[in-house]
Amino acid sequence: MIHVVAAALVDPERRVLLTQRPPGRDFAGCWEFPGGKREAGESPLDALARELHEELGIVPLAAAPLIRIPCTYPEKRLVLEVYRVDAYRGELRGREGQALRWTPISALDRSEMPPADHTAVTALQLPEAYLVTPEPGPVPDFLTRLDAALARGLRLVQVRAKTGSDAEWVPLLRSAQARVRALGGRLLVNARIELAQALGLDGVHLTARQVAELSRRPMAPGAWVGASCHDAAELARAVRLGADFAVLGPVRSTPSHPGAPSLGWDRFAALVADCPLPVYALGGLGPADLATAQAAGAQGVAGISGLW
Repeated sequence: MIHVVAAALVDPERRVLLTQRPPGRDFAGCWEFPGGKREAGESPLDALARELHEELGIVPLAAAPLIRIPCTYPEKRLVLEVYRVDAYRGELRGREGQALRWTPISALDRSEMPPADHTAVTALQLPEAYLVTPEPGPVPDFLTRLDAALARGLRLVQVRAKTGSDAEWVPLLRSAQARVRALGGRLLVNARIELAQALGLDGVHLTARQVAELSRRPMAPGAWVGASCHDAAELARAVRLGADFAVLGPVRSTPSHPGAPSLGWDRFAALVADCPLPVYALGGLGPADLATAQAAGAQGVAGISGLW
């Protein structure tokens, strides 16, 4: 097992630094997050500091874990640990002659990057909170509540539309998507794949049953696919299907599922450690649980009552 560390250096304009792999190496010409292999006895942060100094002449002042990605190739297995770095000391330059480029996070192109970096791109683009709405009532009331949630900074929204026909939800989803997109966010709908495709929504959130039954990813490139998961087998199915992220829970018992067994943080952390996807923690959680969730390896928290 090869252990690799990398940095997503983000500037105040929400651009991230990419470096180009030189000729003669795997994925030559691709753009990647700077970093390299951990040496024997090094901690991940020590390795990150050494690699950034050797490659770019800088010293990170703060590094927050972004995602841990296990990868398997025909000839090797590796774990890539990516850290987000928002501040550094020193004059940034390519000390090994490599090309450098700053790219807006929203414009990162996975096709230009090694496969191991693809999940890190998604993790960078996903926010820390994922709002799941309750079943909508009257459209004006729902949109008022949605506007209030967006005003609090929420930018990833799943509309739970469990009842009724697709046609009944068209006006609400069109209005909701316009509001979310106007602020740079994304709107997903729960389970209704054909409706998401027909309206050109930002994505769909699949139930655990859909993840088990589908044979291929249901959305076109550019749209996001989320997946509801409860255990290791369901996470593995979400990975095989090509989901962009997963929601795992319940971490705690919730009023909506009073009899469901809860995972707890230790079990959540163990499951996430082996999953090459960004994973939100779900189940009785809110903004106050964000730091705990991220310490357990989560992308952030997802919820209904805690966020709505």
